[in-house]
Order: sequence, then structure tokens, then C-alpha cells
Amino acid sequence: MKTLPELLLLFGIAIVTMIARKNNGEKVYQEISEKASNTYNKVVPYSYKLVQEKVKELGQSFSARQYITYIAIIGGFAFGIGYFYFYSLIVAGIYAVIAIAFVPYIFYLKAQRIYSEYIFEQIQTYTTNVIMEFNTTQSFVKALEGVCKSGILEEPVLSDAKKMIEMSYQNGTIDESIEYFNQKYPFYMVKNMHQLFLQITKEGARDSGEALENMSMDIDALVEGVYRDQMDRKNFHGRFITFGLVLFFLVMVMQFLLGTDNYISLIEIWYVKIILHAIIIINSAFLMNGEKYYNADVGVE
Repeated sequence: MKTLPELLLLFGIAIVTMIARKNNGEKVYQEISEKASNTYNKVVPYSYKLVQEKVKELGQSFSARQYITYIAIIGGFAFGIGYFYFYSLIVAGIYAVIAIAFVPYIFYLKAQRIYSEYIFEQIQTYTTNVIMEFNTTQSFVKALEGVCKSGILEEPVLSDAKKMIEMSYQNGTIDESIEYFNQKYPFYMVKNMHQLFLQITKEGARDSGEALENMSMDIDALVEGVYRDQMDRKNFHGRFITFGLVLFFLVMVMQFLLGTDNYISLIEIWYVKIILHAIIIINSAFLMNGEKYYNADVGVE
């Protein structure tokens, strides 16, 4: 069969693409497939409006020029891939439109990363200062009141801290207020600190100074680990995107080996077209998962 070698080569490229994706480091693949789906979704997703408003307030909103640049680059790349895979302007145009449709989502992920980093900084401020206030007041609720009045907390953490105070006075205990805050901000440092305050409140505040000092050191270590993770993500992101884009060109290499005329004859077969579409979809989906992982919530367990 004349097309058998070409078909086997195309199957080989599809298999290499999937294997390369899967084996670009076991740790990397597991983090993207599991951590991005489980850890990222553990926090209730922030609304688009809330994220955009906070990003704008922080002075890090995206300009029209940035949107146009992304549309031109992503749309142009998708059009080129669609055309040189199928030599059809219609197919190329469809892929370009689909790719451009994902640009707002990409910018939303970037905005969510900025918002997540902001929330993490606020949580770091919250935990550190509550511990400092407790050393003076020896009361968790009084410590919360002191931190809220100090003006160092910003929204939405400030409102949630005030709600903790209200819940504590209404219920006569800090248990429910702590559970509320833990669910809203499921950071290790928050849960660990609150657990310590629960123990101190129930067992007495005697000799709590050393425990609080150790907790402060633990928080510093957690913060250091989170910032190190951010740097690792940033370094990985550039390499991952480059690797992903290179895999799209494997079919171009096949064209060079076969010759354009032979390749065009090959893609007339319906199941060959399906394989080519599958290669594009698999690569694109994996790139989006990588982008989602890179912009995932900072410091959340």
C-alpha cells in the first residue's frame, strides 16, 4: 500500500507527541494533571468581576495593546498550523477563530494569578500580625480587632476578619469563625495558626509565647517555600511553552521528509485528517493545562 509508510510515520508522530507530553518529567505531568485540577479547584473560584476589579485597583490591569498582541500572535500561529497541517484556508480560519476565543480566558488566568498573589500577601500579613497582637492581648478575638483597626489589612480579607469577630461574639466561641476563615482561605499557615489558637484557648494561654514564636518561624518557612515555588513555576513556564510549540512542528518535519505533494495526497484520507486534528487538540489542551497550572492559586494546599 503506497500510503502505508506515510501513515505509519503520522501515527508515530501522534504517539511521540502524546509520549513526549506525558514524559516531560513525571513530576511535571503529575503536577499539571493532578495539582491543577485538584489543588486549583479546592478554593471556590473567584468571580471574573471581582478579579478584574482588584487587578485594576492594584494598577496591573491589561491594556488593549496587550490583548491585540496576544490575538495577533495566537491567532496567527493557529492559522499557520491549521493551514500547513491541512492546506485549507477554511480549516486554518476555524482554528484561528477558536484560538482567539481563548485569549480572554488566558488573560483571566493571568489576572487570577495576580489576585491570588495579592491574597497570599494579605494572608501572610494577617497571620503574622495576629500572632504579634495575641502576644500583647492574650485573646484571639482582641488580636483580630487590633489587626482590623491597624489598617494593614485590605479587602476582601479585612471583611472576612471582621466577620470572624462578629461570629465569635455571637457564638461565644471562636470555633465556627475559625472554620469559616479556614474554608475561605485554605492556606497551611492559616490552618496551622488557627489550630494553635484553638489549643491555647481551650487549654489556657500559659506558656504560649514559645509556641507562638515557633509558629512564626513555621510561617516564615512556608512563605519562603511558596515564593520559591513561584520562581520554579516561572522558570518551568517558559520551557514548557517552548517545548509545546516545538511539538506542533513535528508534522512539518514529516512534510519535509515526504515532500509537499505526497503529504497533500496523504491528508486526503479521512482518518489521517482525524489524526492530525487529534494532534492539534492534544497539544492545545496540554498547553492550556500548563498555563492554568502556572497561574494557579499561590500558597494553597
